[in-house]
Amino acid sequence: MKSAGASGNGISCDLECGGLTPLVRAMEANQLSRKKDWPHAPVHRLDSRGVYMVTSATIHKQHLFTSTQALDLLEDQLLLLARKSEWHLHAWAVFPNHYHFIARSTQEMTRLREFLSHLHTKTSSELNRMDDTIGRSVWFNFWDTKLTYERSYLARLNYVHQNPVKHGLVNVANQYRWCSAAWFERTAAPAMVKTVYAFKIDKLNIADDY
Repeated sequence: MKSAGASGNGISCDLECGGLTPLVRAMEANQLSRKKDWPHAPVHRLDSRGVYMVTSATIHKQHLFTSTQALDLLEDQLLLLARKSEWHLHAWAVFPNHYHFIARSTQEMTRLREFLSHLHTKTSSELNRMDDTIGRSVWFNFWDTKLTYERSYLARLNYVHQNPVKHGLVNVANQYRWCSAAWFERTAAPAMVKTVYAFKIDKLNIADDY
């Protein structure tokens, strides 16, 4: 996912991630007007129950969530089902062929698999209905990492917030509609935002070749 050019307003207009030009136009047209089921204010701490970073990709890394409606579907279901499954989201970013999130659970690890199974089943079914491709396989697998060290956690928190910038979709993360950066900046204490954004992310070993 790389940008071949950028417009003056900081949003890339010639994208190679599944033909996202229509998405860029939608983002320019008051992209944050959609009402989201936002999580509560971020809670940034590690505890014995576990904080996990999760990445999941579509089958063969296909760009399947390529419309604003499809990305809205994926983000909305992630926010909704995380809350219902008692996974407290700290950061997230969704794209046409993958997503990342960091979340803290009040339950055991087995609940993560249940949550993701529900998320993938729901989004696959609805996306295939939208695309008139009933029965198509959508999701391939997911990878999770338990974060136990504070510096590792904070660096990955920044990584997920900044992921749209890494992929060349925007120049500033809060301009991307389908990630947590704008929410984080609005709800976290300014000192926390400054601390998280100060962490370097260029040397993190994260599989993200999408």
